[in-house]
Amino acid sequence: MQYLFLIYQPTATAEPTEAEMAAMWEAYGAFNREAVDRGVIRGGEALAPVSAATTVRVRGAGTLITDGPFAETKETLGGYYLLDCRDLDEAIELAAKIPGARNGAIEIRPIIPTPEPRASA
Repeated sequence: MQYLFLIYQPTATAEPTEAEMAAMWEAYGAFNREAVDRGVIRGGEALAPVSAATTVRVRGAGTLITDGPFAETKETLGGYYLLDCRDLDEAIELAAKIPGARNGAIEIRPIIPTPEPRASA
């Protein structure tokens, strides 16, 4: 079953040092290698900071576009993985290995399979 792992991080109050960034990328590299070795990785990316976000809402006939996220939060979405795990237990095991879990949170969401389109008669 496929799961989306949403990586939430505390909102940064200061820029990380070069050493902190290098350590973080090394930790994510190790996780990526494990996911590849297990054959479960289907995708994943880091996201630009929340300051680069755009929110779109459609209300009636109007479209409202605003900069940034929907609401102020203490944690922001920093990236994601799409992994194909045998079950929720494996998903939880892998979520605990994502480096962002050390100071943030990993939300695991099962992917609902898209039904196959029916052929028209």
